Amino acid sequence: MLALPLITHDRPAAIIAWRAGRPISAAQFLADVRALAARLPASTHLLNFCSDRYRFAVGLAASLTTGKCSILPSTHTPEVVRHLRSFAPDVFCLSDDPQCPLALPQLLYVESATPERAATPERGEFSVPQIDAGQLAAYVFTSGSSGMPVPHAKTWGRLVQCVRAEVTRLPVADLAGCSILGTVPAQHMYGFESTVLLPLQSGGALCAERPFFPADIAAALAAVPRPRVLVSTPVHLRALLTAEQELPGLALIMSATAMLPVNLARAVETRYGAPLLEIYGSTETGQMASRRTALEDQWRLWPGVRLTVSDAHCSAHGGHVARPTALADVLEPTDEEHFLLHGRTADLVNIAGKRSSLAYLTHQLNAIPGVTDAVFFVRDDSQASLAGVTRLGALAVAPRLDAASIIQALRQRIDPVFLPRPLLLVEHLPRNATGKLPQHTLRALTAQAALLQPNLFA
Repeated sequence: MLALPLITHDRPAAIIAWRAGRPISAAQFLADVRALAARLPASTHLLNFCSDRYRFAVGLAASLTTGKCSILPSTHTPEVVRHLRSFAPDVFCLSDDPQCPLALPQLLYVESATPERAATPERGEFSVPQIDAGQLAAYVFTSGSSGMPVPHAKTWGRLVQCVRAEVTRLPVADLAGCSILGTVPAQHMYGFESTVLLPLQSGGALCAERPFFPADIAAALAAVPRPRVLVSTPVHLRALLTAEQELPGLALIMSATAMLPVNLARAVETRYGAPLLEIYGSTETGQMASRRTALEDQWRLWPGVRLTVSDAHCSAHGGHVARPTALADVLEPTDEEHFLLHGRTADLVNIAGKRSSLAYLTHQLNAIPGVTDAVFFVRDDSQASLAGVTRLGALAVAPRLDAASIIQALRQRIDPVFLPRPLLLVEHLPRNATGKLPQHTLRALTAQAALLQPNLFA
């Protein structure tokens, strides 16, 4: 059977992580993995709840070396936890929070007592564990926006193949030695791949912190050496620009979880002097394409991945995608390696015989100068919708604009039949840790607005 290394760092002293500005060597990492592996219970399934990215990586590695499978739900509500217990009855929770709220058997992460000197062997004694490529490494879960989260099995070989393909598409000559900081959680598929697996499989160094606010992102970047890579989302990048936050020099910025507006991509590249690469993927397939949004419309597939379109539905196969997998987006292949993205299948709307997508409309709304965040939605609670007519609404954060001026600007960008009725101005949109806006929060916001301003929903 083919075996693949747990890490690609080939020296004991190679830096594999940074925490609070201090380096952690590959030898120390492996010592921490061995120490944790010795404490793991006999259960097969481990829910990795560690918020510190380094501890998450140690937990993942200890799970792999002991033949366990990591459970990685994107949310941790009581309902989801109950669902996980029925899916994997023996699941236990590894957490670095003594007050962890999850109703599961728990193991608290404790720092290894192995000092750096003892953890660092002579070069000839440095041995990296090899993991069977066919070993089940993790179950990752969909967001559950249309029901309970759905698990998707990921083998070690497919995960490694995916992130090694990612390396070939990054506009950085060599990731070895790069400091990779993420604003997304390690439990999310994008964060899992690009902030944990990518550094482990490229010789790079992950950063333990997950900063949220612009000043914290700048401070975390300043605490690590060049070359620096920032793995983020459109929401966090827009917040950096809005705050006029200066950042230390970056070699690369990456973005995913939502479509990146072209004007935002160009503004980020201009402000921070680094290429911005947008990543396309899904929980089902993992990452599978990228584009430099400021310069190009088309996406380029990962090596070996191909698209098939049948009856207007697109599926991906080949490369690290083990079997043909249906995609939830409308993709238009332009040649064997490239495609255009037109939005999610579920986002398509048809009004008066004209078609568009919520993603495209949201993109146009966000592109209006002065709008700092926005989203279109289908008014499924409206009388018109009950009569079978689609009605759209929108929420926007635009401190210096009024609704009338935004609507006027939208008229220049979209067909009038898609204008939102109503357009509601709010102070902020309650996005989750990956920058997404769950449907239940949208419904709560609009329900509240309907009570305060019922005339707008007539």
